[in-house]
Amino acid sequence: MFGYRVPAPDEAMLISGGRRGLGGAPFRVVTGHGKFVLPVVRKVRFLTLSMCEAEVTETCVTRQGIALNVRAVIAFKVGNDNESIINAGQRFLSDQDQMSVLTGRIFAGHLRAIIGSMTVEEIVTERQKLAAEVLDTSKTEMAKIGLIVDSLQIQSIDDGDTGYIDAMSAPHKAAIQRQAQIAQAQANQAAAEAEQDAARKQAEYARQTAVVKAEYSAEVDRAQAHSSQAGPLAQAHAQQEVLAAQTELAQRQAKLRQQQLVAEVVKPAEAEAERVRILAIAEAERMKIQAEAAASHDRVALDRMLIDQLPQIVKEAAGGLSGANVNVLNGADGLGEIAAGLVAQGLTILDSVRQNLNGQSGQNTGGRPEEGNGRLELQGSRTPGKDTGEER
Repeated sequence: MFGYRVPAPDEAMLISGGRRGLGGAPFRVVTGHGKFVLPVVRKVRFLTLSMCEAEVTETCVTRQGIALNVRAVIAFKVGNDNESIINAGQRFLSDQDQMSVLTGRIFAGHLRAIIGSMTVEEIVTERQKLAAEVLDTSKTEMAKIGLIVDSLQIQSIDDGDTGYIDAMSAPHKAAIQRQAQIAQAQANQAAAEAEQDAARKQAEYARQTAVVKAEYSAEVDRAQAHSSQAGPLAQAHAQQEVLAAQTELAQRQAKLRQQQLVAEVVKPAEAEAERVRILAIAEAERMKIQAEAAASHDRVALDRMLIDQLPQIVKEAAGGLSGANVNVLNGADGLGEIAAGLVAQGLTILDSVRQNLNGQSGQNTGGRPEEGNGRLELQGSRTPGKDTGEER
């Protein structure tokens, strides 16, 4: 709208040509809103409220007489209150660039004054203290011209060619270098130890790997050897079992053959031998009876008849042994007992017949035995304790 003026957010609008401003100021201050301004009658000017910067490079002499080149940067602006705006407008409205020049000069003077009261060591080590003292001493002067300082930074401090700062820092540099060398040596030692440890670990790992590989290889070799021997071992066990079975079969066959030989050869031979012995005994007894019969004239006929029949009796008794399968428990003694039993039975029969004949001859006048139905009946008896033809 015509005649309506609005200042920027970082500006203050100064209206002159009408009613005086606050406190008798030659202009009115408008910030943050617009205002109607009559053309020709009123005049409008704008004062910046934004941040400004001033750089100071000054040669200052310390309390020790050492010249130092100090470089500082000041950040400042016009204050936001009406008093500061009025003070700054009256001084810098026509040439606002002068604010930086004047601010630099003010801070240069305060830097010289404050550095002159400090030593190089204090200045170098306590830059923040230096900046705070400069700000405190310049605050009143800056307020008079409507400016406020936001910050002061000491950019650099240089003693030129005097070398004082370098000499002052030499012990620290030496200590730092020494510490750096120590740190480097420790780092090298740690690196060497780490390399040695890594080498040991690699060697240990290689050794363990070789051991494991050797164990695996040995296990594989054992498994292969066991596998290769499994077939021959199984075959050998099978052959051993076959041989054992064949041996047992051969033993059984030999035992069976032995039993067969005993049954087929030994026992028949023993029976035949016993039969022959019995016959021999019978023959000897026959001859004895013949001798006795020769001595007895009265019983010649009877004895002759008995003698003639006795071998036949014994032969008949012994004939049963020739084809019989007789089990003799006590060997040759048993066979002898059997033969003795047969002969004894024959003799017993013979004695019984003789007694009967003698009894009859007492009754007969002729002294001869009676003849019956044309045959001689013989009664035999067993000798006590003797069994003929039975198994013992």
